[in-house]
Amino acid sequence: MDAGEEIRLTKDGDTDLWTAVDVERGVVSQGEAREAALENLDEAVEGHDGAGRPPTDEELRELGIDPEENTPGGELPDILT
Repeated sequence: MDAGEEIRLTKDGDTDLWTAVDVERGVVSQGEAREAALENLDEAVEGHDGAGRPPTDEELRELGIDPEENTPGGELPDILT
């Protein structure tokens, strides 16, 4: 039997903010109302699970990035701290 997803919803007595936690993923969100905290959690989980898509070459060009010159691979530069 699948136990399902566990969501914890708590209210902070000092700030009156609600906190929603997706226990399995470790994703946390807040809101001024319970519903808002849960809606924000849905968005955060969607982002965590890989919502979105890679940009198209056209979108990269619009941002001033040449996709032909910016490919993965090669060595990363040293970073001075």
